[in-house]
Amino acid sequence: MVAVIGTVLHWSDILVLLLYFLLILGFGVWSSCKNRGSVGGYFLAGRSMHFIPVGASLFASNIGSGHFIGLSGSGASSGIGVAGFEIGAIYMLMVLGWLFVPVYMKAEVYTMPQYLKLRFGGERIRIYLTCLALMLSIFTKISVDLYSGAVFLQQALNWNLYASVIALILLAAFFTVGGGLTAVIWTDFIQTVIMIISAVILMIISFARVGGIEQIRSLFPYAVANTTLHSTTECGIPNENYFSLIRPFDADLPWFGIILGGAIVSVWYWSCDQVIVQRTLAAKNLSHARAGCLVAGLLKFLPLFLMVFPGMVARILFPDEIGCTDPDTCYQVCHSRNGCNDIAYPLLVIRLMPNAIRGLTLACMIAALMSSLTSIFNSSSTIFTIDIWQRFRKNAHDWELMIVGRVFVMILVAVSILWIPIIRAAQGSRLFDYIQAVQSFLAPPVAACYLLGILWKRINEEGAFWGLISGLFVGMVRFIWEYSYTAMPCELERLDKRPSIVRFNFLYFSILLFVISGIVTIVVSLLTKPIPDKYIAGLTIFDLDNIDKPIPIPTRSGCMHKANTYYDEEQPYSFENSYQDQTEAPQTDAEKKALHFFDTKHSTGIPFCLKTGFAWICGLEKSDELDTQSIHSNSAANDKTSSRRSICVLREPNISPWHKYCSYAAVRRPLPLLPQQLQQQLLPQPPQQQHQQRPPRLPQVLQQLQRQQRLRRLLQQQQQQQRLPRQLPQQQQQQ
Repeated sequence: MVAVIGTVLHWSDILVLLLYFLLILGFGVWSSCKNRGSVGGYFLAGRSMHFIPVGASLFASNIGSGHFIGLSGSGASSGIGVAGFEIGAIYMLMVLGWLFVPVYMKAEVYTMPQYLKLRFGGERIRIYLTCLALMLSIFTKISVDLYSGAVFLQQALNWNLYASVIALILLAAFFTVGGGLTAVIWTDFIQTVIMIISAVILMIISFARVGGIEQIRSLFPYAVANTTLHSTTECGIPNENYFSLIRPFDADLPWFGIILGGAIVSVWYWSCDQVIVQRTLAAKNLSHARAGCLVAGLLKFLPLFLMVFPGMVARILFPDEIGCTDPDTCYQVCHSRNGCNDIAYPLLVIRLMPNAIRGLTLACMIAALMSSLTSIFNSSSTIFTIDIWQRFRKNAHDWELMIVGRVFVMILVAVSILWIPIIRAAQGSRLFDYIQAVQSFLAPPVAACYLLGILWKRINEEGAFWGLISGLFVGMVRFIWEYSYTAMPCELERLDKRPSIVRFNFLYFSILLFVISGIVTIVVSLLTKPIPDKYIAGLTIFDLDNIDKPIPIPTRSGCMHKANTYYDEEQPYSFENSYQDQTEAPQTDAEKKALHFFDTKHSTGIPFCLKTGFAWICGLEKSDELDTQSIHSNSAANDKTSSRRSICVLREPNISPWHKYCSYAAVRRPLPLLPQQLQQQLLPQPPQQQHQQRPPRLPQVLQQLQRQQRLRRLLQQQQQQQRLPRQLPQQQQQQ
């Protein structure tokens, strides 16, 4: 029996761990004191991040414990071929910065479904992608990160699996709940530095142990387990193309599949996924967003040297454990009968790292896990709050939306913990292949929808929807068949009777699925009516110079109605037609009581100290009165900017409710066509007299604008009547 578990930490390792946690907690608390009072600050870090933390956060959000475990395991199994995914991601980061981000920033959106709502209209695409994004976050991203982190902790520390995972999740949720995206990005920046330093140290030690890259190239083919019993000499032998990125068409990672199939999945991951795109949207401007993509692209060269090569070194040093193929032997080593490739990185940490540095490496793995989890927690809560909760609570207050986002984080934590046993039973011998396969089954239709929608105005809602549905159907058929059959062991591969579609390489399947979805999208769009240009102004890459704001596509009420009302070109666009389905319902008694939960003047039966503590946890330092005062001050300070922003809000119903509080500058501007007396009748009370009132809601502002329009028409009629007596004598003289 080969014993792997059973390492005792040195006191210096514990000291390094404590210092690490204190450092991260300090930065988390510091960043939580900023950008907590508004939803824009909580979800998008106030749009004030520089390119260095943006790029580091992009890299750290991508490189989690799943990459450390998965890439090292794939390197130990088949060589450097898996690094093709990482190198291909460099080009996709450029696509993100120069193709997608300009359109997203022009549209001024928080989430990716929000952009599709502006681009195509309707509700069914947005609901579909929102639910799909949440499912992918829970069942692939969070669960994979938790499982890989659990493998590391179980092998390295011999701790209780679920107790360790719960402790890590609670710590990650603390940063997300406490400070929003600002805390997430700054902790990502620190954790990226720690990950690189510790991984570089382990790389140097492992290279020194075997003699460098040339020795890895010469020794890896002979890293075969001596104690493994197998019926064929092909089992347990490394891939013959172990040191090549360009492999034959029939290989497990063919070069054509990685270049094209991997690029399709990367378009979805880097340009359409909320976790990644949210980092670039937090940049202070487009230049910093693009520079952040460049920084992340440079960092993507590191996984080949920090993860893949160390995995190959682990197989050279420990061939009996890493290269086992006999199910019973593998179960004794790593508690899995499918192979033990995924324990390559933990074995290096346990057996090669010296004291104190071992603790730093453990902190690195915890940092990678926390970085990925905090990113997914924050982004998933953003999607749920803005795209789902807001649909049922149109009158929701600013603080209510922030509370809902934090509660949803807790729900994600609970579901993720419950999903760990399923992942342990379902994953194969190579974790990274599992990640890429699942994404290849589900991501190509979404990538086709976004790519065609940004590049071509002719794509409409019907084409995008049916392209997504057709791709989902084909992908789910492959997904169900893939995991309904158990892969045959190495010695029984000749008896494999699985359907051909299951044995079809997942990278080639990704290409096929993308083509099917794209063809359906284009054909259906060409067979149906196009969207008029006024509805999609500035929402495609070739229309960024358009100064006009896109008019929201009118949509029937209901969550699954398509946007078919834009075909009616005879009805002129007006505020009444645009907002007839979005009039806010009167508040109930429960809602009125909830609005005064943190107001000391209203008794809710809860002690004031408890309400204050709960408000701080939820980031509610600013009350309604402070929000009202800030609106007045902004109006007085910058009347012109506030007026433009208010008109923009009136034309964009998709913007969240907290942006629907119209600035007083929009109704206080002088009206040159009206007499002074009529202007005074239209103006609201001055801010000094109504500082205790809530800002006017959207229907009130619309009523005021309608009154202005009616009075303008009356004044024009009066002026015409006054001109008429003057014109009659002149006409008589001419006759």
